[in-house]
Amino acid sequence: MSTATDQTQPNDGTELPDFPGTRSPRCPFDPPPVQAGWRRADGLTQVRLGNGHIAWAVTRYDDVKQLLGDPRLSADGHRYPQLMETQRHGQPQAFPRMDDPEHSRIRRTLTGEFTVKRVEAMRPHVRSLVNRFLEEMIAAESPADLVRAYALPIPSLVISKLLGVPYDDHTFFQTRSATLMRKGTPQEERQAASGELFGYLLDLVKRKEREPGDDLISRLITERVVTGELTHHDVAMNSMVILHAGHETTANMIALGTLALLENPRQAARIRDTDDPKVVAGAVEELLRYLSIAQDMLVRVATEDIVVGGHLVREGEMLVSGVPSANRDGVFETADALDLDRDARGHVAFGHGVHQCLGQSLARVELQEALPALLRRLPDLRLAVPLEEVRFRHDMVVYGVHELPVAW
Repeated sequence: MSTATDQTQPNDGTELPDFPGTRSPRCPFDPPPVQAGWRRADGLTQVRLGNGHIAWAVTRYDDVKQLLGDPRLSADGHRYPQLMETQRHGQPQAFPRMDDPEHSRIRRTLTGEFTVKRVEAMRPHVRSLVNRFLEEMIAAESPADLVRAYALPIPSLVISKLLGVPYDDHTFFQTRSATLMRKGTPQEERQAASGELFGYLLDLVKRKEREPGDDLISRLITERVVTGELTHHDVAMNSMVILHAGHETTANMIALGTLALLENPRQAARIRDTDDPKVVAGAVEELLRYLSIAQDMLVRVATEDIVVGGHLVREGEMLVSGVPSANRDGVFETADALDLDRDARGHVAFGHGVHQCLGQSLARVELQEALPALLRRLPDLRLAVPLEEVRFRHDMVVYGVHELPVAW
């Protein structure tokens, strides 16, 4: 059994590997190759995070589920400030950076908007946006950047409408979100972007209080703020998290999922040639498992000595989950292959436990609508540049592509 002693220096004086590691240009859909070695090794591997902190990398499926589901592992940014270094002083904590019972109290005020029933009612709106942006992209003629023309605007408009954020402001919130997602952004720039986005949403909350609409922010004000359950600052901060995550993640899954399908024509045909929604839903689950775009977002701190993966983690030490590696573990047969006919349920692409992604049902609906429509409407869709010229988001917390030049 391994032991750990220090979270600022390597325990043996050697240089630590960086987390999450570098993906191979020859296999851009696979996790960083170094994680496969960590997954096979005994115990856990000590790594250095992008912010300089030292953590234990957790890369096996069962261990990642323990990390994300064990209440002795904390996500609380107040108790452990190293979890929330990008937040400006004076901003409230968002629910993903809380532990129960406070986490559950805040999350319950939001879950009604993201139930399967509520999200299914949004499917016609999502479908109309898919058709709209397909028509506009086709009208603008080939080639096109699929990210800007299709993958990014669809989830941005969906989450804007749900929250009540004017889509005319999408350039503002997309650029601030990109700053927060970019690795290596200087701390002052990250805090500035966070402050600007929070200030924008706080102003919007106050405007919605005077002029409520049919949207989540308005309902939180009229149903939760008036009762004292939430403050204006709580609504602004949690809306910021939903806005931020609600377009970045799905946009990258649409674009990267499209690229993976273009590189696997037989798999693409399974989606393009079926009218069975169950086949499409299963295919989306496999794409989520196979691509696993959350690179290094899920970090926890041990609140007491705890054993993870046969490894003793000391109280106060940080752990980071390698979700892409976990989803390539041996619990999935031939895990490194994209197989849209496999049963990929149980993957951890949306996390696990009480903190698993609030908007996962919405993301599923967006992917189930966007990918089949694109392949059916443009059966000759192809990359407009060689694969090696595609700019992958190695520099971002959420993996994907910066642009995706396509032709048809």
